[in-house]
Amino acid sequence: MKRLNIISWDDFSKIEIRVGTITEAKVFEKANKPAYKLKIDFGDRGIKKSSAQITKRYSVSELVGKQIVAVVNFPPKQIAGLMSECLVLGAVDSDSVVLLQPDKIVQNGLKIG
Repeated sequence: MKRLNIISWDDFSKIEIRVGTITEAKVFEKANKPAYKLKIDFGDRGIKKSSAQITKRYSVSELVGKQIVAVVNFPPKQIAGLMSECLVLGAVDSDSVVLLQPDKIVQNGLKIG
């Protein structure tokens, strides 16, 4: 059994995880591994860009309008010419990812806690 990295409640409280809706998805041609460029609406938090390696399970057309869960308070990261502003969360199954999402439509920007 793999040992867990234990964090404090204070550490967890610093992570800002929010719900957003994907408003735009495009194939990310410059990425080293197959990925999409996403624009995600986080309500009062604004629209943020991200790169996501989710091409094995999702097409561009099924992503637009989908609500997802993301970490929104990491510093921006340059990824092959794209300034990624959030980390989209998903369950990793070997080489593919299943997006985390609320099971009902909720307001964009709601905090996960």
